[in-house]
Amino acid sequence: MSNKSRRNFLQGSVGVSLLSAASASSSSLAAAELTTATRAFDYQHSPAALPFDPKSLRGISEKLIQSHWENNYSGAVKALNTIRARLSQAAADGSVPPYVYNGLKREQLLRTGSVVLHELYFANLGGDGKADSGLRSRLATSFGSFDTWESEFRKIGAGLGGGSGWVVLGYNQKLRLLENYWMADHSSAPAHTTPVLVMDMYEHAYQMDYGAAAAKYIDAFFTNINWGIVGQRA
Repeated sequence: MSNKSRRNFLQGSVGVSLLSAASASSSSLAAAELTTATRAFDYQHSPAALPFDPKSLRGISEKLIQSHWENNYSGAVKALNTIRARLSQAAADGSVPPYVYNGLKREQLLRTGSVVLHELYFANLGGDGKADSGLRSRLATSFGSFDTWESEFRKIGAGLGGGSGWVVLGYNQKLRLLENYWMADHSSAPAHTTPVLVMDMYEHAYQMDYGAAAAKYIDAFFTNINWGIVGQRA
């Protein structure tokens, strides 16, 4: 074989190899996209176990926390899975009107928010309520002092007492700010924000122990914050 022929042969082999690699890569991407799309419709959520001994909380009874987990949180998981199954069916049924489909999507948004916020809430409980110096300093940098941050967080919670909603300390990725947020329900989360500390202010989170005395529940919540988890999120 001449040098020129050998060069042409090698160039052709390289071209075929590159085309094959590109084809394989394209197939892998297509498969990944298909898997993602399938999971978006078929995914079913499993309840996360309480990350602490429910008997260990101070000021929040085992009976309340078990009821909260079993009825409110696990109920939200079941509802979310039901809605997701119906969405999967509706997506495959071309006869479902858009307004009916969007009703399911609205429920999906609400139930997803409830599931995720409850998991974040339970995960930031079970601690000794003492923030380390690093977190205290970071919050002081954002709010002027740690006490100023805590005072505002508590005030938002008190304002939600007797009603419903969440108080969330979040890091806004866009604004690059740590801020406290008032949330009326499971779907009113601030945009592009990572939840750092989550407090449930729906009455089911405290009524069994404190009746209408939401302020006493807020005190108990602060006593049980797991600041190690909060630090990991921040």
